[in-house]
Amino acid sequence: MRKNSGTSRPAVRVATAAALGCATAALALSGCSLEYREDVCSHGEYPVTSIGGTGSACVSDDERPPAGYTRYPEGKVPRHVDDKWDVYWRTHMTDESGAVVDAPEAG
Repeated sequence: MRKNSGTSRPAVRVATAAALGCATAALALSGCSLEYREDVCSHGEYPVTSIGGTGSACVSDDERPPAGYTRYPEGKVPRHVDDKWDVYWRTHMTDESGAVVDAPEAG
């Protein structure tokens, strides 16, 4: 029987530490896997936009939009705060006929 000299354990520890260091660096540099994005609405709700304005609200999945609100057009629904469509709807609105138009300048 051969006696373990103990030299392999430090090598394993160094290799493990190096692998963990590389994985940590890759995660830190990629940034996307740990990114937090706040949802526009809570689970069980969907976003609606005000008719004739840039306001929005969240409605329970089992309810219709309240008076003065409508669903966002398909494919243009904001899902996360500051995503493409959340930013878009700050300067656009749905008018009374359902058309998407530029929102009037504030001021």
